[in-house]
Amino acid sequence: MRRISLVVPVYNEQESVELFYRTAARLLEAEPYEAEFLFVDDGSSDATMDILRRLHESDPRVRAVSLSRNFGKEYALTAGLRYASGDAVIPMDADLQDPPELLAVFLRHWERGADMVVGVRENRDADGRVKRWCAALFYKLFRRMTHNMVEDNAGDFRLMSRRVVDELLRLPESVRFNKGLYGWVGFPRVVVPYTRPERAAGRSKWPGWKLWNFAIDGITSFSTLPLRLWSYLGGLIALAGFAYAVLIFVRTFIYGVDVPGYASLMVVVLTLGGLILLSLGIIGEYLGRVFEEVKKRPLFIVRETVGLDGAGSRRAGEGNGERPGREGDFPRDAA
Repeated sequence: MRRISLVVPVYNEQESVELFYRTAARLLEAEPYEAEFLFVDDGSSDATMDILRRLHESDPRVRAVSLSRNFGKEYALTAGLRYASGDAVIPMDADLQDPPELLAVFLRHWERGADMVVGVRENRDADGRVKRWCAALFYKLFRRMTHNMVEDNAGDFRLMSRRVVDELLRLPESVRFNKGLYGWVGFPRVVVPYTRPERAAGRSKWPGWKLWNFAIDGITSFSTLPLRLWSYLGGLIALAGFAYAVLIFVRTFIYGVDVPGYASLMVVVLTLGGLILLSLGIIGEYLGRVFEEVKKRPLFIVRETVGLDGAGSRRAGEGNGERPGREGDFPRDAA
């Protein structure tokens, strides 16, 4: 019997984690697959991990990976993909905004040969107007700047076949933008539209400033266009400066020496100074990512696992003779 792995990163989700499990387990009872509920606790400070231990005692299909601290959702999701043993892996949020009712639809497309089935939000009424506008702008800019196959309004909610997961785990970068990586690896995919409901419990862990930094990570991870545009802008400014120097020379030769105005001088100095600082900031963003990559630290550290003793689980990379990452990148502790 083939196995389905639900990978659920959680951070302080004590109000919703059990509700999610009950809902998903009930819906998967009708499916002809073995189910695995793999929760990744991203350093929660509430009772989330205690609830997961209790759920595992009542249902061995519930398994958990507890990280040593809060590494962030992208790394918690990577940990979940690393430990998932299913023939198909479905990342989901525990707040039920990713409707478990779509699991059956995802599985039917997978059975027909789709390597990736992507859930795309038809509308974002659950989000505020500003957030919806910023999201639409980001997807448009990201697609144009990176030429990456990223669907509008698509998050992590999707089904991926085992070969897609194995290829994702082979990608070595430390600054991970999973939405872009999903598109980069390719493979045949199907889009499933759905309406995103309100959170079942708790509140969002993604404030506006965190989303802004996440967007910057995405663009700088997949495109060097900002650097190229700034090169063009620098060339235009240099050309304008040369043209202005010629104009001053000609005017001085014809009309004699005049005294330039203080205001115009300050405008030029401040404008060029601001452009220089902005260009240094863009270069710094890319340099910072190089710095993160060359350190080659593990993506995450596991403090504890529940229900993952290695028995019957499939290591990512089996079947192609490769093991993704360095030996120390994915520490594994048996509960």
